[in-house]
Amino acid sequence: MPRLAFAQSFWDGYESLEKPVRAGVRKAMAKFQAMSAAELNADKGLHLESVKDARDARMRTIRITDFWRGVVLAPDDGSDVFLLVNVLPHDDAYAWAAKRLYSANSATRALEVRNAVALDELTPLYESAARTAPRLLFADVSDGTLRELGIDEQVLRAARSLVDKAQLEAFSTLLPEDQLEVLQYLAEGFSPEEVYRDVVAVRRPAEAPAEPVEDLATVIANTPARVRLVTGPQELEEMLVKPFAAWRVFLHPSQRRVAYRSSYNGPVQVTGGPGTGKTVAALHRVKHLLGRSEGGRVLLTTYTNALASGLRDMLGLLLDDDEKLLARVDVTTVDSYANGVVRAKWPNAPKPIGDREERQLWQKVVKQLDLPFAAQFLAQEYRHVVLGQNLRDLDAYLGASRRGRGTGLGPSPRRAVWRGVEGFEQLLRDRGETTYLRVCARAAEHLADEPAPYSHVVVDEAQDLHPAQWRVLRAAVRCGPDDLFITGDPHQRIYDSRVALGSLGIATVGRSFRLRVNYRSTEEILAWSARLLAPVSVDSLEGGGKDSLAGYRSLLRGRRPEQQGYASRHEEAEALVERVRTLLADGLAPHEIGVCARFNLSLDAAEEKLKAARIPVLRIKKQTAQRAEGVRMATMHAMKGLEFRAVSVLGVNEGALPFAREVTPREVDPLQHEADLLRERCLLFVACTRARETLSVTWSGVPSPFLPGTA
Repeated sequence: MPRLAFAQSFWDGYESLEKPVRAGVRKAMAKFQAMSAAELNADKGLHLESVKDARDARMRTIRITDFWRGVVLAPDDGSDVFLLVNVLPHDDAYAWAAKRLYSANSATRALEVRNAVALDELTPLYESAARTAPRLLFADVSDGTLRELGIDEQVLRAARSLVDKAQLEAFSTLLPEDQLEVLQYLAEGFSPEEVYRDVVAVRRPAEAPAEPVEDLATVIANTPARVRLVTGPQELEEMLVKPFAAWRVFLHPSQRRVAYRSSYNGPVQVTGGPGTGKTVAALHRVKHLLGRSEGGRVLLTTYTNALASGLRDMLGLLLDDDEKLLARVDVTTVDSYANGVVRAKWPNAPKPIGDREERQLWQKVVKQLDLPFAAQFLAQEYRHVVLGQNLRDLDAYLGASRRGRGTGLGPSPRRAVWRGVEGFEQLLRDRGETTYLRVCARAAEHLADEPAPYSHVVVDEAQDLHPAQWRVLRAAVRCGPDDLFITGDPHQRIYDSRVALGSLGIATVGRSFRLRVNYRSTEEILAWSARLLAPVSVDSLEGGGKDSLAGYRSLLRGRRPEQQGYASRHEEAEALVERVRTLLADGLAPHEIGVCARFNLSLDAAEEKLKAARIPVLRIKKQTAQRAEGVRMATMHAMKGLEFRAVSVLGVNEGALPFAREVTPREVDPLQHEADLLRERCLLFVACTRARETLSVTWSGVPSPFLPGTA
């Protein structure tokens, strides 16, 4: 009986197909599950036929509807695996199939595809120009080294004609996937040894044969990143009903190497830009840890309730809703977990207040004590120095390091600050209240005196956690092998937290991994968004160093992001309505469209316009993850952890980004001022990188100085 596999190139376009075409796909695919190879070839409805003048003799087309065809790679080696690679209109399907050539990469052993016809046509043109070039892009890399990295003869010829990275970019949609990534890494300055380690080794299966093989079944098995083999009718139906959900928890090789390593001798750190699969790796690590023992408990934690809800759903999908396994995992935020610990021990413990109430109390303290500091300065000193270092008394504060604070304080000013700290905490006691970070400090103290409740702790969105929150997590699990598995991206740090993990007993030296390939957004969206952070540098999670987006890229291609200014907020909202109408007409479902802004006020005006146009909308809050139909609308902060096929970012005006109230004046603290500006840049970066295929950034009046080309 034939077996059926699906290439990711098929899934990339499947969700945009109209319902009758999807129905045709399901009907055709069901035949592959029910018929023999001979019956498939004879079936007149399926009409499995060769492609004339195809560069790959295995290319076939099948009838989906009267006007749509599926492109299938058929076995020619006696195996029984068919690979569905694309679904296109009739003429486009034949033209696409005739130009493509599938082959096994000699280094990774994976199946990859190229536009062989276009490569043959374009390479001679570049070769002519290269003859007069002063230097070629890969002049320092030998042919032998390139071949060891999986570069074959056709791609080698093309690579030898390239002068710079812009020309490599021009070739990018034509080249085989793994070979393209090798060349991109080399072009970024990575050594051949680093490229072999980070690209070839992680993609080559451990069980791959010593010598390259070309039989389709084996090569497909070696390509879990881009091909999924279906084992039965039920799995086929589930995948076609919810294809995007199936791929959201699907691991790529670089992620699998990290997630399924048998054991680590201590804490592990996994970093990477948006869309590199950090969260997916964390979820699979939970699955791996659950499978290693019968009774060990796992804490899976993140920053907000909405993110925790999303993690819970994805973990259920990954574990097939196995109640026994899910019962061994607590999925929650650090603050919620700490609050639960404190209330279990002290049921009448003070309740934490929000950020707004906290700011008001600091203003009251400054006024009551007539302190020579701004309330904002004192609140930050309390957060970053006092709570950051868990200081308990004046003597400890007098001797504490204030590294990272831009205003020097001698002994006398420090005593004045401490008076403010004592006044603030006294006000909290008088009101029977506390802060979330104080709750964390109390929870950490209690946990330190008790047996650790968890065998393992897995942390997502680690970049936003405060040292007080890290102390809770450190105390929740005993130090030792596989204690902490940490994922995060310093470029997505959108809350005012600074931490050096090593100072908290969380050493990840020798156990740090970086994911560099974005599997969510197109290269066009990724490159545009990265320019938002190009003028600044970002501190690493470990502390004491910088993190970089060097080598961070996507293998997906699409349209360039759109930037557009309008005379008024009204015109901007009207344009949004037309944009959403176009997206819906193009086949996107309402829930596949995201709209965000810095402020709820901007969203209110946009929501009113969309509703007036009879377009369903759904507002997303940080606290909840809602599932009803409608265009998703959220503040930029609430967009964290979400993704959509199309995203519109509204109100990117001067005055909104950066927002003056969230930026410390330079004269108060120059270092905090720069940190606040960076955080505002990161917020816009996060919002824009939620888009998978289409990104639109708009403003009314004067644009934000953060936007490329507008400063």
